[in-house]
Amino acid sequence: MTILESDRLQLRPPVPEDAPFFTEALSDYEVARQLASPPHPYTEADAKTFIEIVTKARAMGEGWVYTILTRATGTPVGCCGVHIKDGRYELGYWIAKPYWGRGFATEAAHRLLAFAFGVVQADAVEAGWFHDNPASGRVLARLGFEADHVESWPSKARGEMVLCNRAMLTRARFGRKKAA
Repeated sequence: MTILESDRLQLRPPVPEDAPFFTEALSDYEVARQLASPPHPYTEADAKTFIEIVTKARAMGEGWVYTILTRATGTPVGCCGVHIKDGRYELGYWIAKPYWGRGFATEAAHRLLAFAFGVVQADAVEAGWFHDNPASGRVLARLGFEADHVESWPSKARGEMVLCNRAMLTRARFGRKKAA
């Protein structure tokens, strides 16, 4: 099991025992509405299915999803991952609402991107944020992502298409940002 660590966080693959945390965190509409895939309401069955799917994707070398925990207490605070979608690498992340504003998304995503560019050997990683979630856009900007285009993406929780700002980060740009 690959475990990634940063100053304050530990990232480890999701385990069945994470289902109650995922259920509680993604049952908060303010979290779920900013994501494409989770439905609302979000159930423990949804969480268990998600964990099974990402575990299979990891085994097939098609995705690397991690539960984000604090190193100090082992408390889960969110989830992040990189997966292959249509032949391209895509970054996704969310933080449970009680932990917003603490820099956890940036720190976890930075560590995951180092893994994606270094171990997985991705040349570029794409990501996006819904137009009404500027905090996520700021996370991606801090990581070095550059705006690419805007398109409509589905949000299951909202039950509608939402404008999504798409961005890209290359391995070279990530290396320069890290060195700066």
